[in-house]
Amino acid sequence: MFIAMNRFRVALGSEAEFEKVWLSRDVLLRTVPGFESFHLLRGPEHEDHVLYASHTIWASREQFEDWTRSDAFREAHKSAGQTGSRSMYLGPPQFEGFDVLQVIDKADAATG
Repeated sequence: MFIAMNRFRVALGSEAEFEKVWLSRDVLLRTVPGFESFHLLRGPEHEDHVLYASHTIWASREQFEDWTRSDAFREAHKSAGQTGSRSMYLGPPQFEGFDVLQVIDKADAATG
C-alpha cells in the first residue's frame, strides 16, 4: 500500500475558493487501477494560511507511479494552477509519498 499526499498552504481568506475548486471538480480516480480512496483534509490555521492536504491511498507505489504517467493523470491536472486564483496559494503544493508498513483496522479488534 502507498499513500500520496499533497500539502497546500492556502492564504487566509481564500479557504472558500480553494474548497470550491476541489469539491466541484470532476473525479477521475475511481477507474484508475490501484486507486483505493481519496481524502481532502483541512488542517490547522496559521498566521498567514490554512493547511490543506489531499490524501490518496493506492494498492502499491507502482500503481500510483503508473497513474502519474497516464493520460488520466494529465487530464485530471490539465488546469492545475489555472483554476482559481494563484494568489490563494502560498507557494506550490508539497508532495509527500509513504510506503505503508502497518495497517490496524477497527475490524482487527474483533479478531485479535
